[in-house]
Amino acid sequence: HECNTMAPDADKLRLRKAQLADEKKDVDATTQRIVTLKSLTGTEVCIDGGIYDIADFDHPGGEQILLFGGNDVTVQYKMIHPHHTSKHLEKMKRVGTVTDCECEYKFDTPFEREIKKEVFKIVRRGREFGTPGYFARAFFYIGFFFGLQYLWVMNGPTFWLAVLYGVSQAFIGLNVQHDANHGAASKKPWVNDILGLGADFIGGSKWLWLEQHWTHHTYTNHAEKDPDSFGAEPMLLFNDYPLDHPARTWMHRFQVFYYIPVLAGYWLSSVFNPQVLDLKQRGALGVGIRMDNDYIASRRKYALLLRLLYIYVNCVTPFQHYGLSWTPFFLIMLMGVSSSLTLAVLFSLSHNFENSDRDPTAEVAKTGEPVCWFKSQVETSSTYGSFVAGYLTGGLNFQVEHHLFPRMSSAWYPYIAPTVREVCAKHGVNYAYYPWVWQNLWSTLKYINDAGTGAHWVKDPLSGKS
Repeated sequence: HECNTMAPDADKLRLRKAQLADEKKDVDATTQRIVTLKSLTGTEVCIDGGIYDIADFDHPGGEQILLFGGNDVTVQYKMIHPHHTSKHLEKMKRVGTVTDCECEYKFDTPFEREIKKEVFKIVRRGREFGTPGYFARAFFYIGFFFGLQYLWVMNGPTFWLAVLYGVSQAFIGLNVQHDANHGAASKKPWVNDILGLGADFIGGSKWLWLEQHWTHHTYTNHAEKDPDSFGAEPMLLFNDYPLDHPARTWMHRFQVFYYIPVLAGYWLSSVFNPQVLDLKQRGALGVGIRMDNDYIASRRKYALLLRLLYIYVNCVTPFQHYGLSWTPFFLIMLMGVSSSLTLAVLFSLSHNFENSDRDPTAEVAKTGEPVCWFKSQVETSSTYGSFVAGYLTGGLNFQVEHHLFPRMSSAWYPYIAPTVREVCAKHGVNYAYYPWVWQNLWSTLKYINDAGTGAHWVKDPLSGKS
């Protein structure tokens, strides 16, 4: 006689539980909203057409995801979750469906799959954050910055102190806050939050930076959606507009000559930018990113306090040493120009060079088919130099690698770059590499000139006919 320990009605109970679960799903489906993107609340995001309420979601990367509440974040989500599967979305509360969700980019292409496969052989999952070498570099630059700031406040500025102090601020922007605000410095959100405030200690704003920079990463070189592509207008044209485009004026024919002086004013335009009052970055706002959620509103007081502190330390204390005269004004401007040129010139090299893809979604308009996001990131970016340039620029000389893996610490980019180039060559993806920074700069200057004169739109340069 065989002992049977199963309850006589076990099969019926299992069947009933399954029926109840299906009924619950049906109820959830009928109670979910079907709306347009404009109807999203400040704690909701859209991913692949689904609406997810993130108000109570304990996000492993921290609460800064609330910054984009009210928006379609399909591309942002996939670019910072390279190990994404459908299981990840199940952790969030789905509350509805969006009817007007469209995406110009596609993911899970053969190129994306192979480049991830090969890169993740080098950087294993969970190890993509800052290495001991990264933190050694970061704390060196932090110590350098605060040491010079002490001299600036206590002893008063001098010519060479102004130059070095300005450069030290740029180093914070390149080597500290950038990794941190990408969530790449550490797996611990509080470490990224603290280091990310480096943006505020150099005259910027962490929250404005996140709004603009994440939008830039999402739509790199997209003439209508990348705020960096038109952020210098009307003075500079980074976009290669058609000859009859309204953004073009007579002065752009000469922009290659005033390109550097315009970039020298970056610090001034950042420190005294009134957008810190409402934390609505106008470039991102202009391309449709909504910024009317409670999270952004709750950060305004901190952003304003940090900005006032920066202005006092850097722009008021010099006058306390020299009195009301032109000397402190000159030294403050020298510090700002030094910071601006170190940051802005290097940034401008990244996506503005000869043969860079200035219209990565052109095929969408022609065929209606979305384009590979990973391919577009490679063909809109450039890489120059190697390890040494990486130590100085915070790895931002590896722009191709950075745009492919924006949540990977810059410390890893020199190690994955050779593999990235090999995979790009295999798939016929254009990879722009310059052995020396001056070569990238020269290519950028040539592009700036051609974009300003409209040379690419002129069929017969000798006749001037388009």
